[in-house]
Amino acid sequence: MMTANARLKFLLDLTLWGGAALLAYAFRQPQLIARGIPLSVWSYLLLTLLVMAVLEARYGLHRQTWRRAGVIDLQMLARAVAFATLVVFALGFVLQTWLNLPRSVPVMAGLLGFLLMGGARISGRLAHERRQLRGTPTRRRVLIVGAGEAGTLIAREMQRHPEAGLDPIGFLDDEPGKLRRRLVGLPVFGRVEDLVTVAGREDAQEILMAVPSAGGDFVRRVVDLARQTGLRYRIIPGVFEILSGNVSITQIRDVNLEDLLRRPPVHLHTGEIAGYLRGRVVLVTGAGGSIGSEIVRQIMPFAPGTVLLFGRGENSVFSIQQELVRDWPDIKQIGLIGDVRDEARLRGVFERYRPEVVFHAAAHKHVPLMEEAPSEAILNNVIGTQNVVELCLEYGATRLVNISTDKAVNPTSVMGASKRVAEMVVSAGAARARETQAFVSVRFGNVLGSRGSVVPTFMAQIRAGGPITVTHPEMVRYFMTIPEAARLVLQAGGLAENGKVYVLNMGDPVRIADLAHDLIRLSGAQHVDVVYSGIRPGEKLYEELLTTGEGVGATTHSEIFSARLGQVNPHALSQHLRRLRVYAERGDGAAIRQYLEQLIPENKFGSLR
Repeated sequence: MMTANARLKFLLDLTLWGGAALLAYAFRQPQLIARGIPLSVWSYLLLTLLVMAVLEARYGLHRQTWRRAGVIDLQMLARAVAFATLVVFALGFVLQTWLNLPRSVPVMAGLLGFLLMGGARISGRLAHERRQLRGTPTRRRVLIVGAGEAGTLIAREMQRHPEAGLDPIGFLDDEPGKLRRRLVGLPVFGRVEDLVTVAGREDAQEILMAVPSAGGDFVRRVVDLARQTGLRYRIIPGVFEILSGNVSITQIRDVNLEDLLRRPPVHLHTGEIAGYLRGRVVLVTGAGGSIGSEIVRQIMPFAPGTVLLFGRGENSVFSIQQELVRDWPDIKQIGLIGDVRDEARLRGVFERYRPEVVFHAAAHKHVPLMEEAPSEAILNNVIGTQNVVELCLEYGATRLVNISTDKAVNPTSVMGASKRVAEMVVSAGAARARETQAFVSVRFGNVLGSRGSVVPTFMAQIRAGGPITVTHPEMVRYFMTIPEAARLVLQAGGLAENGKVYVLNMGDPVRIADLAHDLIRLSGAQHVDVVYSGIRPGEKLYEELLTTGEGVGATTHSEIFSARLGQVNPHALSQHLRRLRVYAERGDGAAIRQYLEQLIPENKFGSLR
């Protein structure tokens, strides 16, 4: 049943359509209309109104919201008008002896009808926007950096929603073909390097970066220029945070460190991922952690059958579970509290739920802490991984993806060494796997924003008034964002070459001191100093992605490489693991360090002693 508003729009459309028909007839045969409208014209008018009434209802034109009318609404109107014109033209030909209808009249009426009905919609929208504009006391003048699709979309959004208090005044863009042009009615003032001059001349009050695919160097360059103006600067999200073409005012946010470290976007081969996740029972260990919980979030769009959230911390597991209940209510998820070191508990999970895909993210990761607790590193990172591998073999899991780290390469710390042994455990398991199974490890570097990582630590020091503590001025690390890490882990699982260790392309390493200065710059806390405290036990100045004995091979994904590991003897490794377990259970840190030096083929263990 139509609402009063819909009935009004229905009648208005028919009135405009009828008026267009009469105008077309009057233009074609003015002498006939001048003597009074004949019966044949009234018959034609009734016919065309009946046709349009049917199509108005069929296409739902009366349900369009005129105050938000856009291109899609006009396209729908154009289809209805074109169909009505064809129908009336055909009926006029069939009923020619009765109607005496000039053949050009339906065509002219269609064109005039589209102009009148479309004009009514655009006028409704303009009137609505003017009313909103009058109700907005002040609007901030926004200079947009980037005149591409995202920039023009966000400018149009600001124009449509003046109640947001943002008034786009124009663009800056480095593409020569866009200079001195007008886009969505706004000028392209110049290049990005002109930002300071243009912002002052045009009385800008805010700078907005609208280049979602821009790298960190570009973002850093714009931030430096914006800071010279003293104006607020913000950004729209990167390409992974927005859907194609879906850019809105609500997505504008302040610049953060991830923006300054941006790399070119990583493109996923979604077919490979969906093929091994859809409808499957997926187990994620360490599901409440930074990486584990993000892996869970990235899994959900691929429609797994059941997701098992396994972790030690009940609060963190509960948190991600509640998030899934809210965002993915149709996908079954089960929270499971347990420890990967507890083989009996883990066996119970495998026995009951029979997971088909396993992401093993449970691990101790802090280098200095594991230097003080080597037994915990072995029991959690090594024995826990062994438990997962053995149960995947026993219960026939088709895919196991072990999360490793660049610190496993030529390790100088107990934590790194424990993760290197964990890679060996997965490799030995792969040697025993069936043809239908694939066990792989994935190495990546430091993950921005993960618990205990450098960025939250630095931010806490800034909030406390400083100083920021950096261990060494030349220390460098590879960095990636949490979502980026999780996506590439899922992609590595899709490659599924049994026994491989996949190395993720993390771009160029970043100096930690530069990272600290970037955070100071973003926070505006210019008074905060950076001090150097010296390298901590087990730390390296720089991380590596491959050992000296490993080669690297290409994969079907440009951002992932495969390392060629030395062959692992499963029987010999099993004996080594029994010795390590004995040392760990009795808390003999010295014996653990000595045995790791013998077990791992690389030769950089001076700091393990």
